[in-house]
Order: sequence, then C-alpha cells, then structure tokens
Amino acid sequence: MSVQITAKMVGDLRECTGAGLMDCKRALVESGGDNDKAIELLRKKGVATAAKKAGRDASEGLIDTYIHLGGKVGVLCEINCESDFVAKTDDFKQFVRDIAMHVAAANPVCVSREEIDPELLEREREVARGQAEGKPAQAVEKIIEGKINKYLSENCLLEQAFVKNPDQTIQEVLTAMIAKMGENMVIKRFARFQIGA
Repeated sequence: MSVQITAKMVGDLRECTGAGLMDCKRALVESGGDNDKAIELLRKKGVATAAKKAGRDASEGLIDTYIHLGGKVGVLCEINCESDFVAKTDDFKQFVRDIAMHVAAANPVCVSREEIDPELLEREREVARGQAEGKPAQAVEKIIEGKINKYLSENCLLEQAFVKNPDQTIQEVLTAMIAKMGENMVIKRFARFQIGA
C-alpha cells in the first residue's frame, strides 16, 4: 500500500529544508511519506551536490559587516559564490550575515585547519604534553592528538557548532546552502575586531 504524498507534506518538507519542490516530493515518495527519512535523504543529496560543485570557481560574492554589543565587537566577512545573481539573493545575503554574526559570537581563529598558524598549534601541543605528564607513554600521544583535535574543532570556523543551530557545524550549514543555491560557495576570510583586545 503506497502512501499518498500531499502538497502540504511537500510544502512542509520544503519549508524546513529549503530544498526544491520536486526534490522534496521525490524524497517523500522514496521514504514512504516518513518526514524524518525524507530530511535525511535530502541532506545526503545536498552533501553529494555540494561535493560536485566544490571545484567550480567562486569569484563573485559579498563582503558584509556585523557589529555587536553596541559597537564593542565588529566583524568583516567575505563569502564567495559563482555568480552575481546568487550574490544578490536575500538567502545569500542572510547567509553572509549569519556567518559574520557567528564569527562575532564564537571568535574563531581561522576558517579551516589548513590555515592555522603552525606555531600556535605547537604551543597547544606543548600545553597538552604538559597536561599528559605522568601518563603511560603510549597514552600520551593519543591524549595530545585528542586535545589538538578538540582545539581545532573549537577554533576553526568550519568545524564550530553554528550559534543559531548548535546541531550543525558551519561546514554543514555551508554545504546545505550550496545545495540550496546550486552554486559553489567559499567562506574566504574574516576579520574580527574587539575593543581592548
């Protein structure tokens, strides 16, 4: 017995995922009308779509600002996309604003692991080594690597939990945006300013 997929079911799924109507309908049909399974199917499709678009040139985009705490914290953020058309959409503008707001709140050190200063990482390794002192030798390296991975996930923008939805990382939010807009997007850089810092 097949489940009747209604326009309301498709509309509700589209509203909560931002996916296209036909994609929502296909996901509901494939999941037998189960909304949670349909969301998971759309997320997997979004990741696959984003991976396909990753190599494409993103030379358009926006630079936006976010000022917080009555002018005590300010962020300048550049996010690139493939076309001027997408850069002018409200969804893209809101995404750039959300990322700038996140940077103001979460204070990341860099965009990705590849950008982190090796000297900073070595200092963190030394701190972790000191904290692991007295532990068995085979455990020390695992402890150090665990602490370094935790440090990176807390300080690299793409790995941080999104302040507006802590269940998602910034990378997951970016991937969903790429799938929704149909273009490659890159969080290029940011600068965070704080009075007295």
